[in-house]
Amino acid sequence: MSTVAAPVAPVGPAVLRHRWWILAVLCLAQVTVVLDNTVLTVAVPVLTTELAASTSDVQWIINAYALVLSGLLISAGSAADRYGRRRMLLVGLVLFGAGSLAAGLATTTGQLIAARAGMGVGGALLVTATLAVAVQVFEGPARQRAIGVWAATSALGFAVGPPVGGTILAHLPWQAIFLVNVPVVLVCLVAVRLLVPESRKAATGRLDVLGVLLSTAGLTGVVWAITAGPEEGWTAPAVLAAAAAGTVLLGAFVAWEHRVTDPMLDMGLFRDPRFAGAVSGVVLITFGATGALFLLTQHLQFVRGYPAWEAGLRMAPFALSIVALNLTGVAAALIRRTGRPAAVAVGMALLAVGLLVVTYAPGDGYPALLGGLLLMGAGCALANPAIVEAVVSALPPERAGAGAGVDGTMTEVGGSLGVAVLGAVLNARFAALLPAALAGAGSFPAALAAAGSDRDRALVRDAFRVSLETGQTAGAAAVLAGGLVTAYLLHRARHR
Repeated sequence: MSTVAAPVAPVGPAVLRHRWWILAVLCLAQVTVVLDNTVLTVAVPVLTTELAASTSDVQWIINAYALVLSGLLISAGSAADRYGRRRMLLVGLVLFGAGSLAAGLATTTGQLIAARAGMGVGGALLVTATLAVAVQVFEGPARQRAIGVWAATSALGFAVGPPVGGTILAHLPWQAIFLVNVPVVLVCLVAVRLLVPESRKAATGRLDVLGVLLSTAGLTGVVWAITAGPEEGWTAPAVLAAAAAGTVLLGAFVAWEHRVTDPMLDMGLFRDPRFAGAVSGVVLITFGATGALFLLTQHLQFVRGYPAWEAGLRMAPFALSIVALNLTGVAAALIRRTGRPAAVAVGMALLAVGLLVVTYAPGDGYPALLGGLLLMGAGCALANPAIVEAVVSALPPERAGAGAGVDGTMTEVGGSLGVAVLGAVLNARFAALLPAALAGAGSFPAALAAAGSDRDRALVRDAFRVSLETGQTAGAAAVLAGGLVTAYLLHRARHR
C-alpha cells in the first residue's frame, strides 16, 4: 500500500539565495568521495611494509571501496528518492566519515579492508544524493551550469588523488590519508543541516527489498569480474563464476523490476530514447576516457620516469581546465549554444585529439604534453555535463536519485571495462614485443628486472612504450567512436 510523504518544496527564496553555497558543499563531498578512489595509488609501498600486506591484500584494500560503491549506486539513488535526498546525504556523510576514521585507526589489513568497504557504502549515498540535490535546487540554465561544476569536481578528484596522497605521505603517516576526511565530513554535515532543503518523492510504495539484493549482488559480481580479470586471468574459474553469477542476477533484477508493483528502478525509463542514448553514452565515453587515462598514468611513470605523485601533479592541468571552464560558465554557454549532441561530439573529438597529442608528444619536454592535457580538459568540460544533464533531464524531478544512480553505475561499469580492456591490449602487445628470452615476464617491472644487459633493458623499455602507444591510440579511437554514437543517439532522440 502506498504512503504519502510530505516533501519540502526544494526551490524557495531562501534556497535561491544560498543555492551556490549548497553546490559548494555538494562538490566538496563529491570530490572527497572520488579522490578516495585514486589517493591510495601512492601508498602501496607503505601499506605493504607497515601492515605486511600481500599483493592480494593491497588489491582488496584498493578495490573494496570501489566494489561496494558501484554495487550500491542504484539502490542508493532509489533510497534518496524514497527517504529524502537531504537525509540520505547526511547518512552518507556519517557512514563515510565513520569508515574513514576506522581506516585511519586500522592496525591490520582485514580491518582496513572492512573500513574501506564501509566508506564505499557512504560513498554510494553521497554520489547519488549530491547530484539529486543539485537537480532539485537548481532550475533552467543555472541547473546546466551546476551540473557542469558537479561533473568537474569528479574529474578534479580523479586527477588530484596521487599528488594529494604523495604530499600527505611525505609529511605524515599513511593513516592521515583517511583521517583527513573526518574534518571535511564534519564541515559538510554542519553545512548540509543548515543549508540543504529536504525533498523526496510525493508517494512511495513498499520497499523493493528483492530488487535491492539482486541489483547489489549482480553489479558487484560483474564489476569484480571486470576488475579481477586482468590479474587473475579472464578464464580463471573465480572470474568466470563471478561474471556468470552477476549476469544472471542482473537478468533476474530486470525481470523482477518489470513485475513488481513499486519497482526500485522503473525499466520503462529505458524506452525513452533520450535516457537510453545518454546512458549508452556514459558507458562508451567512460570506457575510452578512463582506460586511456589509466594508461597515461603508466606512460608518465614508466616511460617518462615521474614518481606517482609527480605524474599526478603534471596531469593536474587536465582537471583544472575542466573546473575553470565550468566555474566560469563557458562550458554551459557553449552547450546551450550548440546543443547537447554537438557538445558531446565536439567534446569527445577534442578529448581524442588530446589523448593522441599526449601519447605521441616528444618525451623530453612538457609543453606538448601540457597542450594535449588542455585539449583533453576542454573536451571533457563540454561533453561530461551534456551527458549528465541528458540523463537527469530525461527523468521527472522526483526520480533524480534514480537517474543519479544509473549515471553513477554506468560510469563505474564503463570505467572498469576501459581499464580492463585497454590494459589487456597493453599486456598483449607488450608480450608480443618482448625479446624471446624475456617472454615469460608478466609485467614491465618484472621484465626490466629480468633483463641481463643494457641492450635488453632498452628493448624492454621500447616495447613498453610502443605497447602504451597502441593502448592509448585504441582508447582515443574508443572515445571518438563513443562520442559520435552518443551524439547520434541524442540527436535522434531530440527529433523524435
